Amino acid sequence: MTNAFNRLAPFIQEYIYHHQWTELRPIQTAACEVVFDTDAHLLITAATAAGKTEAAFLPVLTLLHNNPANSIGALYIGPIKALINDQFARLNDLLKSANIPVYHWHGDVAQSRKNKLLQNPQGILQITPESLESLLVNKHKEILRLFGDLRFVIIDEIHAFMGSERGCQIICQLQRLAQLTKTQPRRIGLSATLGDYSMAQEWLRSGTDRQVITPKVEAGKRQIKLALEHFYIKKDVDESEATAYEQYIFNLSESRKCLIFANNRTQTESIIAALRRIASQKAQPDIYHVHHGSISASLRQAAENAMREPHSPAVTAATLTLELGIDIGHLERVIQLESPLSVASFLQRLGRAGRRGEAADMRFVCAEDEFAAEASLPEQIPWQLLQCIAIIQLYLEERWIEPIKPIKYPLSLLYHQTMSILVAAGAISPAALAKQVLSLSPFAAISPEDYKLLLCYLIDIGHIQHTEENKLILGLAGERIVGKFQFYAVFAENKEYTVKQGTKEIGSVVTPPIVGSQFALAGMTWEVTEVDFKKRVIIVKQVEGKATSYWRGGGGTIHTKVLQRMRRVLLEDIEYSYLQKNAVLRLRKVRELVNKFELDKQQIVQLEKNKCCIFPWLGTVAYRTLERLLNTFCRESLEISSIGGVNPYYLTVKLGKGKYKYLQQEIVSLCEQRIMSEALVSSAEAPEMQKYDEFIPHSLLRKAFVYDHLDMDEVRLVLDK
Repeated sequence: MTNAFNRLAPFIQEYIYHHQWTELRPIQTAACEVVFDTDAHLLITAATAAGKTEAAFLPVLTLLHNNPANSIGALYIGPIKALINDQFARLNDLLKSANIPVYHWHGDVAQSRKNKLLQNPQGILQITPESLESLLVNKHKEILRLFGDLRFVIIDEIHAFMGSERGCQIICQLQRLAQLTKTQPRRIGLSATLGDYSMAQEWLRSGTDRQVITPKVEAGKRQIKLALEHFYIKKDVDESEATAYEQYIFNLSESRKCLIFANNRTQTESIIAALRRIASQKAQPDIYHVHHGSISASLRQAAENAMREPHSPAVTAATLTLELGIDIGHLERVIQLESPLSVASFLQRLGRAGRRGEAADMRFVCAEDEFAAEASLPEQIPWQLLQCIAIIQLYLEERWIEPIKPIKYPLSLLYHQTMSILVAAGAISPAALAKQVLSLSPFAAISPEDYKLLLCYLIDIGHIQHTEENKLILGLAGERIVGKFQFYAVFAENKEYTVKQGTKEIGSVVTPPIVGSQFALAGMTWEVTEVDFKKRVIIVKQVEGKATSYWRGGGGTIHTKVLQRMRRVLLEDIEYSYLQKNAVLRLRKVRELVNKFELDKQQIVQLEKNKCCIFPWLGTVAYRTLERLLNTFCRESLEISSIGGVNPYYLTVKLGKGKYKYLQQEIVSLCEQRIMSEALVSSAEAPEMQKYDEFIPHSLLRKAFVYDHLDMDEVRLVLDK
């Protein structure tokens, strides 16, 4: 054992011996050295299951054991409840023999547990950003007692926060805590999927003057097994019979511990319902679970418990909720339906398997509707298959992961933090409010003039009131927003209807189905027996058969580099070793198609009279920019009557007679004219992208949209080539 081991608290050394660790892992030794020997922030980047959590907590707990804090000593911020629950159980096990309590705090934790912490704040608090916001608002006068001697803040899965309003919210919260307590705790960030360390370091140190140290640790060679298969889904098939696609997934997961990732909730529901049906027909046990945000906490917990149970098969279909950090024990295989949105997401999901020194086994399964002979060219391209290959190749060839772009104008959060600070303060002068809000580093780009414009607007719409003493207080309209528990989250939540079977909660749905209708939830089919619109409750009974479920599908941003690699997949003559039989044939077929249309030489193809298709090979943001460029500058000159397509794969444009031949040169000319993104947003527009954008002056919304949601430089860079 190393010198780092000898410096750890005795109870930790005992724990390590008891669990028969032969040595600390390299990242754990490196983290101990930074925490013990410097006062810097620490960024821990290592592969999934490399021991990052212990790397953060072992030295932190040692310091808290040697010199106990007079308040909460360490704050752990996690992105999802399931991860906090998981880490809570692991920490409790580690701290059994130490005098350091651990508390977890989120919407599913009993108030009695929270009261224990409030009465005697000490040890470690594990919390979500939303619950931390609630503490800052509702326990404002007790913040000093709760956090006055806070030494460390550990932020898990920081890639899930960076580049989002929620990540900006955390930085605001930490700065507000520091202002109230006059302390500057050290920050430790954890992640397995960072492409650019400097951006992560910049984010982690925001609002502080400490440096960030990122130990460079040689990663061990990781064994991975990959396979990618493709299926056509026939229309008008007998619903009681399993499709080849469903049967294939059943075979992959049969009698195994398997996690199935899908890109939206509807997919998770339909695949589990299908697998359960096949198992029932084969008289096999029901080992199937669904895990997503609309499933009740008790059923999510049941799924997590089943996955952790050693030596017993279990299959859970999940969305993002099981992508992050949760140790679900000995997982034999990960199955991905369609393509993940990013290389980062692929790595997170791959990292769920192979956590015990075995090869990480991940199977991709892509399906597309069997297209009719009259389908247009872009509809004949298997986009999901190409995206899967591109993402896998980008990682295998370059170890590339998407860089995370910071938000320049987080206006929805600006409203949110303004209201949060105001409700905590009760009454505050406009100058003091502006000083406090604009000192928060996520708002560095907000000018005093812009902020004054926002405050005046909020007074106009009744969210803020001006008192005779020249103080600002909450207005009536503002009280209605701030008074709801949903206020603490900066992401929008759907107002869903709770689904119950008797007294047991199954989950929730957005749109209430009518009495007598059937729908799928938690991988089972339910019939509606009663709907209480006032209480937003749907009473159901379980029935046989297959039904659909409806959620809005998973959006997201795909990087231009992924699209560029997809283009190469089409044009290069390589058979990738992980492709299975159907996938090999499908790729061969689409390459022939691309060859026929000479897509290696051109990006615009005429589909039919006056209608053409543009293959821009741009990411989500640049695609949106190109679409606006055509709409703003080419509608009249090319007599465009409609623009359609699927972002970011292709654009379809209906042009005036004989205008097709001018389209290419028009786009090139526009790129050469150095048009700015501002020119693509009309003065009548006010795109509302985030939760509180409806309360933001339109001129500010336009500015934010230009900087954070359009990218003319990227369009020029790619189309100029």
